[in-house]
Amino acid sequence: MNAPVDPHDKILRTYTEPEVTALLRELHERGRPLGLRWGSAAVAAEPTIDGRLLVDFGDAPVSTLLNLLTLLREATPG
Repeated sequence: MNAPVDPHDKILRTYTEPEVTALLRELHERGRPLGLRWGSAAVAAEPTIDGRLLVDFGDAPVSTLLNLLTLLREATPG
């Protein structure tokens, strides 16, 4: 298992809105077969805090999205 991404990791400041949107699309695709649905997840209306993009499912940082995707990728190879 990969180590979780820390919400303060400097690499998170480099993610753009289109990149995060693509990650959200992958989250929807990988989560659907497992019954995990985040239909309202999107880049937040107020998209940054301290230079980090937020994802709007409770204003989670991108690190939360990346950590969820890591778990889904490990659970569903391919």
